[in-house]
Amino acid sequence: MVDVTWSGGVEHWTQKGDVRLFLWHKKAAAGMAHAGTVFFVHGSSMASQPTFDLDVPGRPHSSVMEWFAARGFDTWTMDNEGYGRSDKHRDINCDISNGADDLEAGTAYVLERNGGEPLLMYGISSGALKAALFAQRHASRIAKIALDAFVWTGEGSHTLAQRRKKLPDFLARNRRPIDRDFVRSIFSRDHPGTADAATVEAFADAILSLDDSMPTGTYVDMCANLPLLDPARLLAPTLILRGEFDGIAGLDDLVDFYKLLPNSNKQFSMMRGISHASFQQKNYLMVYQILHSFFTMPEPFYKG
Repeated sequence: MVDVTWSGGVEHWTQKGDVRLFLWHKKAAAGMAHAGTVFFVHGSSMASQPTFDLDVPGRPHSSVMEWFAARGFDTWTMDNEGYGRSDKHRDINCDISNGADDLEAGTAYVLERNGGEPLLMYGISSGALKAALFAQRHASRIAKIALDAFVWTGEGSHTLAQRRKKLPDFLARNRRPIDRDFVRSIFSRDHPGTADAATVEAFADAILSLDDSMPTGTYVDMCANLPLLDPARLLAPTLILRGEFDGIAGLDDLVDFYKLLPNSNKQFSMMRGISHASFQQKNYLMVYQILHSFFTMPEPFYKG
C-alpha cells in the first residue's frame, strides 16, 4: 500500500458493541464564530479521510474539512465498519443499515462533545443512503442534511444497471478487491475529464494506503434492495445534490424523492460539469459553496 499521512486533525475512537470505529476531527479555526458541527459520511469504495481530507499539491482547499473549519465549522468524519481504520473482523458485508448503525454510535460520540447541538450531515453515494436512513431513525440529532450522488429506487441509474451484472459475485463474498485502475474508473465511467489526473492519483494513493478491498454490502443493497428509504420520514431540511454527468443518481428518481420530502425547507441543486465523487472534481469549489450556502441559510421566520 502507498504511504500517505494526514495532519492537522485529531483521531478519536468509539465503540459499536465489540466494533471499534475511527473518527477524525478538525476543529473550527481559532477566532471564528461557531457556525455549526458538520459530520461527513463516505461512500462504498473509500474511507473517510481520502474523501474529505485529501491533500493535493497545487490544488487549493482540496480538503473540504479544512475549508469548512476555516469558516467556523467543527468538522468530523468516520470510517464505517469494514473501511479504513475501523474494525474489519466481523464476517459481514457491512450493508447500508449497518452503516446507519455506525452513524448512531459516531454521532452519539460527537454530540457528547459539542453539547448536544444537532448536526449538519453530508453523505455521498452510499454514504448519502446511510446518512438518510440514520436521519430517519434519529431525526432529533440532525439539523440539516445534504445528500450527494444519491439514489432512491435506482430507476434511470446507468451505473447500477452495469453493476447488477456482477451481483452474483457481490452476493458470494463479503469483500471485493480494489486497485488503482478501479479508483481511476470512478472518474472515467460517466464523463472523462471532470477530474484532473493529479487529483485522481492522489485520491487513489490515499484510498490504497488504507484498504485493498471494500465491503460488498452497499453494492448489494444498491443493486438489489432499493428503495431503502421513505422520503416522508426524512424530516430535516434537505439538500439534494446531483452531478450533471453522475451515472449513479437518476435525475427523475431524485426529483420524485424530492417531491415527497415533507419539510418545505428543501433544495435541489444540479452541479454543472460534475460526475461522481464531487469533492474530487475540477468544479469542487462550486460544491463547497452550494453546501456552505445551505448550511448557513437562516431558519425561516415565517412558516405560513
